[in-house]
Amino acid sequence: MIAADSSSMISYFSGDTADDVAAVRLALQSGQLSLPLPVVTEVLSDRAAEAIEADILTLATLPIHQGYWQRAGIARRTLQNRGLKARLGDALIAQACIDNDVALITRDKDFRHFAKHCGLRLA
Repeated sequence: MIAADSSSMISYFSGDTADDVAAVRLALQSGQLSLPLPVVTEVLSDRAAEAIEADILTLATLPIHQGYWQRAGIARRTLQNRGLKARLGDALIAQACIDNDVALITRDKDFRHFAKHCGLRLA
């Protein structure tokens, strides 16, 4: 199983051909893609989402485990205490992947901090 960030999913649906989009396409074709729930929320919030809403809602999602919210907050605090950028949405996405031991496809460079300091695996 592998997960994808909102930036990669939105780029996939917009027809981009970058490396992260190719990884999303491969994961979809092999039935291995599972989205963190915050990604579903972010993608559906995009102005162009109406056209892809049905497609997004058919994709598998990662389960939320007991203590998820607390661990996400601690991970975010860990990065902020180091002076690193840690948006709330990114912390929630990263923690869902960490909890489920799933690598994340992303083009967002901010996730590298979660990989370096919190155990996130990047695809």
